[in-house]
Amino acid sequence: MTSIYRDFKTQVELDAAYDVEASVPDFMVYARQYLESSAQARQDLDCDLGVRFGPSVEEYVDIFPASRPNAPVLIFIHGGYWRILSAGDFSFVARGPAQADVTVVVANYALCPKVSISEITRQMRAMVAWVHRRISSFNGDPENIFVAGHSAGGHLATMCALTDWRRDYDLPSNTVRGIIPISGVFDLEPIRKTFMQQDLAISDRDIREVSPQRVVGRCDVPMLISYGGDELPEFIRQSEDFLQAWKKAGNKATFFPQLGRNHFNAISDLADAESSLCKAIFSFMGHLPRDRRRTSGLKPHRPSSLRAGGY
Repeated sequence: MTSIYRDFKTQVELDAAYDVEASVPDFMVYARQYLESSAQARQDLDCDLGVRFGPSVEEYVDIFPASRPNAPVLIFIHGGYWRILSAGDFSFVARGPAQADVTVVVANYALCPKVSISEITRQMRAMVAWVHRRISSFNGDPENIFVAGHSAGGHLATMCALTDWRRDYDLPSNTVRGIIPISGVFDLEPIRKTFMQQDLAISDRDIREVSPQRVVGRCDVPMLISYGGDELPEFIRQSEDFLQAWKKAGNKATFFPQLGRNHFNAISDLADAESSLCKAIFSFMGHLPRDRRRTSGLKPHRPSSLRAGGY
């Protein structure tokens, strides 16, 4: 029997290899945890919600400012296979970094099939450029921006490293100081062959131009790559293949394993500044937290001109 992709002989096998919801006993347990912990984080933490960075209604960020100026910045790009979920489902990831006085930006973007993956990639690059130009108003240091992403968000975060910031945005070449893809997708080819293609409409050009695995080159941006030990084998393979390709190109990368974690709880520890995941990220950022913020009820820091759509 002819393979349809690598060693996969049937459509059923390949679909199962990328069906993350079916990879855990009860996906709704994690969905509820995301929603409930995110709502609590928005209640507890200083935040500016729905700050527009682009012209469409989906192009906004939720910002959780640090309590002091010139704090390091961690951008988080959510997953959902580019077709579901929103920034508000992931506010919980701000809790750990906020406790360590990091300004956190949780990004939102338009979804497939309304737009293409290439357009989502463009939106996330534009979002990083906006953050660089405006984040000082939210106590962030524009010279100290890191981008993390989960699942499809890991793909988008990685594409932010593979960006010519000077040519395309008239920004410094080191606009992004480091990338943290967690349980990422780095090659779109197998995704195109799954049940999700009906929504994603991945083209040959998408595979060539916005698959990180296929556009790896020399890059000064270091990576901290992570995935759960209980991930689907294809997610583990994609991360390992990309890690090898990134290093082979002469780039810097570190692997942070998460034993016993699955695709969904691989980001849960972002809610705890004392977790090994947060500590690994802070170390990667060169950030030594001096004041762990654990209090709630902080007065929101909301520049009205930016909230009105200062893109």
